[in-house]
Amino acid sequence: MGYLALLRAPHVTRLLLGTLLGRLPAGMTALVIALALREAGTPYSRIGLATAAYAIAAAIGGPVLGRIVDRTGQPRVLLVSAVVAGGGYALLALAPGSAWAAPIGAAVAGLAMPPLEPCLRSLWPEVVSEEQLDTAYAFDSASQQLLYVAGPLAVAGIAAAASPTAALWTAAGLGLAGALVVATAAPARAWRAPARHASSGLLGPLRSPGLVLLLLGLAGAGWAVGAQNVLFIAYAERHEDGLPGGAGTLLALAALGGLVGALGYGAVKWRSTTATRTWVLALAMALSYLPLLLLPSPGAMAALALLSGIGLAPLLAAAFVLIAELAPTGTVTEAFAWLITLFATGNAAGYAVSGALAESTLAGVALCAAGGIALGGVLLFGARRLFHPMRSPALVAAA
Repeated sequence: MGYLALLRAPHVTRLLLGTLLGRLPAGMTALVIALALREAGTPYSRIGLATAAYAIAAAIGGPVLGRIVDRTGQPRVLLVSAVVAGGGYALLALAPGSAWAAPIGAAVAGLAMPPLEPCLRSLWPEVVSEEQLDTAYAFDSASQQLLYVAGPLAVAGIAAAASPTAALWTAAGLGLAGALVVATAAPARAWRAPARHASSGLLGPLRSPGLVLLLLGLAGAGWAVGAQNVLFIAYAERHEDGLPGGAGTLLALAALGGLVGALGYGAVKWRSTTATRTWVLALAMALSYLPLLLLPSPGAMAALALLSGIGLAPLLAAAFVLIAELAPTGTVTEAFAWLITLFATGNAAGYAVSGALAESTLAGVALCAAGGIALGGVLLFGARRLFHPMRSPALVAAA
């Protein structure tokens, strides 16, 4: 009944659907860039350059756009960034074989990616009651699991029916459509961040030691996911005959586990503090990764993939609440954007390190994945006394 009540609340369904629509390009871009450039005869070295340009630009642009939102409001930033990002996708679609246009288009698309995720998380306290916040953040976290299954499937379907270039145009249109739906909603138009404290300076939300340590701990979760992806790809290559769907099946099962975990987490009335739940969930996620070291038969590996995915989305749901509490006044959107950046940075590092290990030892890759989130959980446990709000409850609710 908690989720039904949440969806019946005014504006919730519109904000969720608009955000999911506008965030779908994030789940499409890496694959669609590779397919479009490869179709144009681009060598893999330049494909890697364009994909890296997108990822690095997105990591930089997110906190910058989040800070602008905190200072000027949501609608203008969402709409302008969606138009600019659409221009980046258009440049990619028009000149995928160009040595300069492709990386520039990818960088523009990443740099201007509309900050729909941090904007939605800033809005939740405005549109749901305090009792529903955990459920709202859990539902939000669960929806992310759908994006990274639906995004690649959408690319594959559009590329098969039309072309990879058509998928680039589709990504541009989806980003603009989603930004329009959210930016024109009454809560987004009315939302204003409280005035920033003069001491925030250039650091903004990063002047909160507790928030910085929380973000570093969550980068460990990103590392684990990156290493897990490499593990599943390498494992699938070695078990081609016994694993229908290959790595895609394992990745989809992990995402399904995350969806189940988030929905279960949001349905429970928790008595423990959010800070306690965060480090407990991180360590539980590390434990769920350990069985991957067994590298069992494909059927058992599929079950372990499902198990390993269960902890991520609840961990992020708890972290969303904690970030809203730890962010200094007037910096909450930027703080949520920093989460995306740190998670993506950890993810890239996990990919890189585990990729170097994959040629020699799959068990080493599995240990790399479990170790990333284990270190993150230990850091969160050690920093737990710093996880206290920098603002009064009234200001937290207002933000």
